[in-house]
Amino acid sequence: MPATIALADLSWATPDGRPLFSHLSLSFGPQRTGLVGRNGVGKSTLLALIAGALPLQTGAVTVSGTLGVLRQGAHLRADETVADLFGVADGLALLRRAERGVATMDELAEADWTLETRLEGALARLALDVTPGTPLAALSGGQRTRVALAALVFAEPDFLLLDEPTNNLDAEGRAAVAALLAGWKAGAIVVSHDPDLLEGMDAIVELTSLGATSYGGGWSRYRALKAQELAAARHDLDEAEKRVADAARRAQEAVERQARRDGAGRRKADKGDMPRLLLGMRQDSAERSAGAGARLADARGAQAADAAAIARARIEVLQPLSITLASTHLPAQKVVLALEEVTAGYAEGHPILDGLPLTVTGPERVAVEGPNGSGKSTLLAVIAGRLAPWSGAVRVHTGLALLDQRVSVLDPALSVLENFRRLNPGATENSCRAALARFRFRADAALQGVASLSGGELMRAGLACVLGGEAPPPLLILDEPTNHLDIDAIEVVEAGLRAYDGALLVVSHDLAFLQAIGVTRWLAPGRLRN
Repeated sequence: MPATIALADLSWATPDGRPLFSHLSLSFGPQRTGLVGRNGVGKSTLLALIAGALPLQTGAVTVSGTLGVLRQGAHLRADETVADLFGVADGLALLRRAERGVATMDELAEADWTLETRLEGALARLALDVTPGTPLAALSGGQRTRVALAALVFAEPDFLLLDEPTNNLDAEGRAAVAALLAGWKAGAIVVSHDPDLLEGMDAIVELTSLGATSYGGGWSRYRALKAQELAAARHDLDEAEKRVADAARRAQEAVERQARRDGAGRRKADKGDMPRLLLGMRQDSAERSAGAGARLADARGAQAADAAAIARARIEVLQPLSITLASTHLPAQKVVLALEEVTAGYAEGHPILDGLPLTVTGPERVAVEGPNGSGKSTLLAVIAGRLAPWSGAVRVHTGLALLDQRVSVLDPALSVLENFRRLNPGATENSCRAALARFRFRADAALQGVASLSGGELMRAGLACVLGGEAPPPLLILDEPTNHLDIDAIEVVEAGLRAYDGALLVVSHDLAFLQAIGVTRWLAPGRLRN
């Protein structure tokens, strides 16, 4: 029997009572499935429920087969070695004892003589040049993620459950993950916003507030089908709005006809040529007829309005976000940032930045590239004043905003709306609400506590609070801004940053994103490339 995962009538709500999905039923077989959807819709929660990491609220999850769940770098113990992560430290120690001739006969009978070969093969599949004894603390975050993926491959599970596996990975790491999944013959459920990775999926499942929809094929086919659905939804909305207008027109015509009849009746009564009893009967009949007509008109109007509301909600789910930004009024060719032969690092005698020069002029767009561990985060820390250079100077000539991966510009103890007011103290209530609504924090959503937001919602809130005001900063520094954003939100950020007229300094491994926002220069710490 092939391995399967079945979800039956599954419902889940956050601790504050916000429903993520209701009565969800899905099944997964031995194929590669991309799980997509907007931030906060419940993708990571769904993976955790499948893995048994969260208790069920209602419904059932049935797993036939073994699961391999990606352990993100943040959850790895720094004192572990690669062998510890793979669970083979004891087995390797036994092989070393056997080589020295000190293993017992019972131990030799238990020895796995293929262990080292299989271990090397798993590491090679993720393009890793590490040894079993390498401490995880010596690896960058991206390298840890790849080691964790290699450990999953080594275990040969029936299903891989991967939550954003290419986050924090450089180009080589992304290519290795794509190659791994391209050759994976068992089942896989992959939460990702990476179009290149999703292109190789056998199916795409989209999770929305309306439920889950499965699409056969990879990313391109999914987008084509979504475009057809959006066109159909817009047609349905047009038709529904026509019915609303038609119902309103008919109701008005009915009111006008009744008014004419009432006028005629009054004129007849004024003549006095009709018995009062008959006149009263006619009046009662007219009132009953008018009341029935009004009730019918109200019912038709309500039905049409309901249909229009459903159509609008459908479009809200299907269509990408869109935002606009105010101008920074940054003059062309104004120097916004200058690094003068900066040398910096964390351990004396081992500089990470060594005599780095850098000048950014408005509205230039500079991307910071390089493999994991090459000094990108160190550069941002120096520019932001979090790390003092050993030598050289850092000169920032305009206001700047830094959105790091934790979006630490936001106060987690406050709501989204309160953070916006804190960062934009001159904004009115209406302007605050309007700015947040452009980033889909409407009505009560703007009152959510920042601490309760998902990773993607957090980045969206940070962008809203920093860029949504009347005076966006002339220099914006972004550290891996697409790491926790869903695909629709990435498209919004791309569109917003294309409209942004300030200077950009962006750390990202996402080449498609960098090209979309119009990067004109690439910087690798230690060298410049135009």
